[in-house]
Amino acid sequence: MYKSLLKPILFVKNPEDAHHFTFSWIKKTFNIPLIKNIIEGIFDYQNPILEREVFGLHFKNPVGLAAGFDKDAKLIDEMAMLGFGFIEIGTLTPKPQEGNPQPRLFRLPEDEALINRMGFNNGGVEEAIKRLQDVKTDVLIGGNIGKNKLTPNEKAADDYLYCLHALHPYVDYFVVNVSSPNTPNLRELQEKEPLKKLLIAVKEANSRKSRPKPILLKIAPDLTVGQLDDIIEIVIETKIDGVIATNTTIDRSQLKTGTSKVEAMGAGGVSGKVLAKRSTEVIRYLSSQSNKAFPIIGVGGIFSAQDAIDKLEAGASLVQVYTGMIYEGPGLIKKINKGLVKYLQGRSK
Repeated sequence: MYKSLLKPILFVKNPEDAHHFTFSWIKKTFNIPLIKNIIEGIFDYQNPILEREVFGLHFKNPVGLAAGFDKDAKLIDEMAMLGFGFIEIGTLTPKPQEGNPQPRLFRLPEDEALINRMGFNNGGVEEAIKRLQDVKTDVLIGGNIGKNKLTPNEKAADDYLYCLHALHPYVDYFVVNVSSPNTPNLRELQEKEPLKKLLIAVKEANSRKSRPKPILLKIAPDLTVGQLDDIIEIVIETKIDGVIATNTTIDRSQLKTGTSKVEAMGAGGVSGKVLAKRSTEVIRYLSSQSNKAFPIIGVGGIFSAQDAIDKLEAGASLVQVYTGMIYEGPGLIKKINKGLVKYLQGRSK
């Protein structure tokens, strides 16, 4: 139904307009009692073999919604109806910000990909907290946090700590996002010394809480081998709880879409199928070179159960989807989970 009916309608619209239209429609329809039961009956899929414990949290299944889709925590209860094992909100910043000028989101149908330069557009952490206070579902929630565009890198830790303190009672884990290509100079925080300093500050602030939450780091797919080695060293040294691999890529060399068309879209990170191979390579490298010293959440180019299995076999403990859901529809989560059940049952024989 999605691919034959809804997707053609949505893909006629500007991508960002389609996103807001979808949010509005979901909010209006999913909570009608009969519709809610139908949605959950169609999409929710549970099996004990899917359950897992990762960084001290119990996940009913390993398939999550990546950050960026529900930045402001507007649809947590509704997204939970689609069968996600966890939902990551954000990236959230201390102060509201509009993000980059529109247009800033583009489809590449030939590549089944997206280009975005959203720029951490969000209503600010305080607005998100108001919605988090009203969440009814028990789905696990991650808080992806970043810095405001106008905050200089030397004061970046202040922004991350502000978000940590504000969100702490309302989320189950945190993600330090220093890997978006759409905030000027942000990726400089992935360099060894600035990153170590930032993570130590976040880790120490978290450890002083009565109930510390897992701290994860989200990294770019464009890091060199040397930089990945630094990431492994830093994660082990700072004793944070895990890594999310990966964010969007600035590499466009693998795109099938014409160069002139892509260049006309301007700057931005690429997500979708084109990212699948590289993100899996990064997962495999981190897992093998660290001797599985920390959990990894795999994200990038997951369009099928096999794509998810590839990430898990490379060393991921959990996976996340976003662009794949835009192209494949909300039924993707159930398809992945059913495929994982078949795969896991086959391995146990």
